[in-house]
Amino acid sequence: MHWSTIIATAIPERMFIQIIKAGILDTIQDAGRYGYQHLGINPGGAMDRYAMRIANLLTGNDPDEALIEMHFPAPVFLFHEPGLLAIAGADFSPSINGEPIPILHPVIVQKNDVLQFHRPVKGTRAYMSFRGGLELTSWLGSHSTHLKAEAGGYQGRALQKGDQLSFRQKATAALSSASATQRVLPWWADTVFDDSSDDRIAVLPGQEWNELTTDSKELFTEKPFIITKQSDRMGYRLLNDPLFCKQPMEMISSAVCFGTLQLLPEGKLILLMADHQTTGGYPRIAHVISAHHSRLAQSTAGDALHFRFTDMVEAEHLQIKQQQHLSQLQNACTFRLEAFLKS
Repeated sequence: MHWSTIIATAIPERMFIQIIKAGILDTIQDAGRYGYQHLGINPGGAMDRYAMRIANLLTGNDPDEALIEMHFPAPVFLFHEPGLLAIAGADFSPSINGEPIPILHPVIVQKNDVLQFHRPVKGTRAYMSFRGGLELTSWLGSHSTHLKAEAGGYQGRALQKGDQLSFRQKATAALSSASATQRVLPWWADTVFDDSSDDRIAVLPGQEWNELTTDSKELFTEKPFIITKQSDRMGYRLLNDPLFCKQPMEMISSAVCFGTLQLLPEGKLILLMADHQTTGGYPRIAHVISAHHSRLAQSTAGDALHFRFTDMVEAEHLQIKQQQHLSQLQNACTFRLEAFLKS
């Protein structure tokens, strides 16, 4: 069926965005669900929270506003109301009505516009924010989709063909009356906050790091770790030269977090991601610093990860630089958006 046929179909009064072709795994996510780990409910949330916040700030939203996390192949969207969107994270070659649009810019959509994605250029996960946010029901204080619990997000599941999403607020006159030449607003976001040329993933030593043999410690920093196809939002299984402890270990399950590297009995590593379990019984040899979680989220099967050790001083320094970058972006976008919407 051609898109024009779908557009001509009768539209329910309350529907503003329609999924007319589903993607591979696209969910509603925000900054996560905290305070329930003691009950076995993990925080979840966006895999790349840095990209999530950039997309939100470009549309004038709170940085932790719920949005759509997309993988490639990504969905096709039909808009039934004007709005303002922004895409950050991965570049999947987006277009509106066949005309390419850039990522990292605010973009105006009008009624009957069709947004689709053509090919992956860079990155693994894209984030699309809508000014004012989406009309959603929260679960335990968050809108993030918890797939195993079938709760949160949109009916607790990935988006499917025919799903209908509503904007939380109507478009302003400035958006509704914008011409085709005004579709892409002229300001954009720079995603670089760290000017270092080192592309290795920085880690802090885990509780059981010193249980590794000397040879295993050397392998960890000298050899690459390949992300396998047996990887998902829960964790990345890594292909690596086996690492070993000095002696077999039996551990009581202990708390784990996003970025924890656990050593499996056969010597392979698993890198925990956003939907990780709340506790684990394997040795925790290292933890990826928060400022490098975005690098992990934009990696995919076949990519090689190289690790380096750092200290808490650098970890905090990079986290502060990232937050300062976001704060500056928020101030700039708020100023530009207010001026545009009043024009």
